[in-house]
Amino acid sequence: MACTIPAGEIKRVKAMGFLNNKGTDLFNARIITVNGKITAEQAAVIAEAARKFGNGEVEFTVRLTVEVRGVHFNDIPAFQEFIAQAGLVTGGTGSLVRPVVSCKGTTCQYGLYDTFDLSQKIHERFYLGYHTVKLPHKFKIACGGCPNNCVKPTLNDLGIMGQLVPVVDVDSCNGCKKCQVANACPMGAAKLEDGEIYLDQDLCNNCGRCIGKCPFDAIEEGTPGYRIYIGGRWGKKITHGRPLRKIFTSEEDVLNTVEKAILFYREQGKTGERFADTIDRLGFDYVEKEILSDDILGRKQAILDAQLHLTGGATC
Repeated sequence: MACTIPAGEIKRVKAMGFLNNKGTDLFNARIITVNGKITAEQAAVIAEAARKFGNGEVEFTVRLTVEVRGVHFNDIPAFQEFIAQAGLVTGGTGSLVRPVVSCKGTTCQYGLYDTFDLSQKIHERFYLGYHTVKLPHKFKIACGGCPNNCVKPTLNDLGIMGQLVPVVDVDSCNGCKKCQVANACPMGAAKLEDGEIYLDQDLCNNCGRCIGKCPFDAIEEGTPGYRIYIGGRWGKKITHGRPLRKIFTSEEDVLNTVEKAILFYREQGKTGERFADTIDRLGFDYVEKEILSDDILGRKQAILDAQLHLTGGATC
């Protein structure tokens, strides 16, 4: 059966998170999970919504949202009302801050910070708080708990990676022939040099796996922090994000830096280009300098009020 829904209506409901099943009057209803985590009650409501309004199947997207397939155009308002009882909403499309993705660093043995907590704060402050702010293109954010890169922070417009920077006490090193720190380092960054422990900063990724491994307490402590990558992209054109030179030690500093990156992209990005293209066009050093300064926050209201990126038209 051919689709009978006007193109304008298909576009309108897409902005609400309903994506047309090509050639039909049916839609995938994209439900936002905040950060890939839902309650048992919410899971039950989604399952019932799939039976009641869809084809009985639930699909998971790579961005950790949930889609119910086969929702008829005429059932869209009723579907939204039904899932609202569990605090669920649809969305996740458009040239906006997109739903945040998070690894399970909160509970993972390698996690270096509470990823679910930080990603929820980002969701509330930027996915919800900036939901009416048009950007040049989609803006994807990922929270990764450690350098294992499970959630691929470096392939997002902005990615946050947990860090635990080792603090080396050279005076405590005994220069053991079989160094326990070197054996524990998965990157081969820990080495003995002139009978003392040495960390090669070109190899060390601050995973923290070496901390506490020395029986003489040469590396007993680490400084918790976050590394922020900007300009990553996965898709038709692949770009690896580059790290800002600063390792952040404050969560509030991280959140402010996310905001500055979004504001910068809105102000200086061209409609249709991804953040990676904006950085290539303007130069990484300039973009980094702007994002690490607080100058852009002084222009925040003017940037948010500006009539920008109203025509759409993605270039990639």
